[in-house]
Amino acid sequence: MRTKGNTEHTEERLRPYTLQTMASAQNTQQVDLTTEVLQELSKHEPLLSATAFPSIKSIDVKSALDRLASRSMITYETIEREEAVLEEEAEEIAANGSHEARVFEALQKAMNGLTVAELEAAVGDKNVAKLGQGKAFKSKWISKGKEGRLVASTDSIQDTTREQLLLIKKTHTHPDSKVITELKKRKLVKLQKVISFKIHKGPKYALEMVKEETDLTADMLASGAWKTATFKPYNFKALGADQNAGALHPLNKVRHEFRQIFFEMGFEEMPTNNFVETGFWNFDSLFVPQQHPARDLQDTFYISDPVKADKPRAQSKDDKSDYETYWNNVKQVHQEGKYGSIGYRYPWAEEESLRLVLRTHTTATSTAMLYKLAQQKGPDGKPPPARYFSIDRVFRNETVDATHLAEFHQVEGVIADYGLSLGGLMEFMEIFYKKMGIEDLRFKPAYNPYTEPSMEIFSYHKGLNKLVEIGNSGMFRPEMLEAMGLPKDLRVFGWGLSLERPTMIKYKVNNIRELLGHKVDLQFIEKNPAVRLEKS
Repeated sequence: MRTKGNTEHTEERLRPYTLQTMASAQNTQQVDLTTEVLQELSKHEPLLSATAFPSIKSIDVKSALDRLASRSMITYETIEREEAVLEEEAEEIAANGSHEARVFEALQKAMNGLTVAELEAAVGDKNVAKLGQGKAFKSKWISKGKEGRLVASTDSIQDTTREQLLLIKKTHTHPDSKVITELKKRKLVKLQKVISFKIHKGPKYALEMVKEETDLTADMLASGAWKTATFKPYNFKALGADQNAGALHPLNKVRHEFRQIFFEMGFEEMPTNNFVETGFWNFDSLFVPQQHPARDLQDTFYISDPVKADKPRAQSKDDKSDYETYWNNVKQVHQEGKYGSIGYRYPWAEEESLRLVLRTHTTATSTAMLYKLAQQKGPDGKPPPARYFSIDRVFRNETVDATHLAEFHQVEGVIADYGLSLGGLMEFMEIFYKKMGIEDLRFKPAYNPYTEPSMEIFSYHKGLNKLVEIGNSGMFRPEMLEAMGLPKDLRVFGWGLSLERPTMIKYKVNNIRELLGHKVDLQFIEKNPAVRLEKS
């Protein structure tokens, strides 16, 4: 009696033998196929694999051909073609006739016609009877007789659909391409790619393969057998085993390119670790009125717990900024007007300013950085020029479609300097986008509460075949800058763009949901090119 332990030991002894047997069988099959190719090639040249080996998979044929080609015994070329194949429903039509023909035959046999229920019973398939009626009526093969009964209205018919399918089944094609198109629409045929090979004799062609050594051994060196041995050549075109390595997302690759462009142009990266901001930094400090539609629930995600935060204050002992004065300046410029502006003239609410939101743009961070800049003094007693950038995630309560997401990445740049102008901003945008390989920009006047003048930036997307907005830009308003304590003659460029839009343009992605979210194709992530920005 065999015990459980004995059974396990027996299985362990058998398992390596089974694997060896399977590997041996595969090698034998490949050797046999290479021999068959050589034998067939001696009879016919060129040799078509589809004719000589119709039942063997193309991948197995290619493996044998590669083995022979590496030894210069043969040469071959790959032939790709599309052939029509019948679907399951079409196979039934080819065997039994089209739906409309079966309906006609059933009615032709009935002298006094049939009701719909009787027709379904006579045909034997409710769906066939239903679909066949429409086609038969359209072809005027049947009509309604007395008492609404269906009757045959002609003596004979030609079942063209069945004839077409039988021809396609035999030849895998049809002389009239419109027939294939129509049958595809009816989901009766499908096109599949077929790979075959055209084979010729090579310079070292022979009827048998010479045994090739794979290793140079000590015994061969000692005996001198290596002098007459034939060694298997290295295949330097082999792809090698898949390493299943990790891959960077296209957004990370393009993000890296953006960062390099900013650093090349002398920008400093801003800290963007605050996904949650107060209404003060996200809206009020940017001179966005508290009644602005962007602050509505349908456009912004508000935090429910906690609902609000404290007023702006110093975060460290080294921070000596006067946040209370800044708070009052912002309140006054909204409510009463200041710095040459009449403001919005509405009762500014402190509670609204302290509500917590998921930041709708990284401009909230830019505002905080500009406020810190206002506290710095250069050799002339004024804040020094500065260049800041950030690339991080923002959130908006938007309807998701091919070009919009509720969560995306914003690239933002800010230049603070003296004597800046709108023309300078447009020129800088041309230079900046050209470094990404994006040219032929279009500028459109726009409105932003915190920039004046403002411009939207467009670029042509070849995949969508239309102009796509890739950025927004403008010059920050005095109501925003002077409230921080920045001097009147300091001008600030500001622009922002989504990281996703340029990535879509460079990678020819038509739907933003295929780039970020649950619909992303992992193979696209693994196989996409390393860098796509053509910098100039």
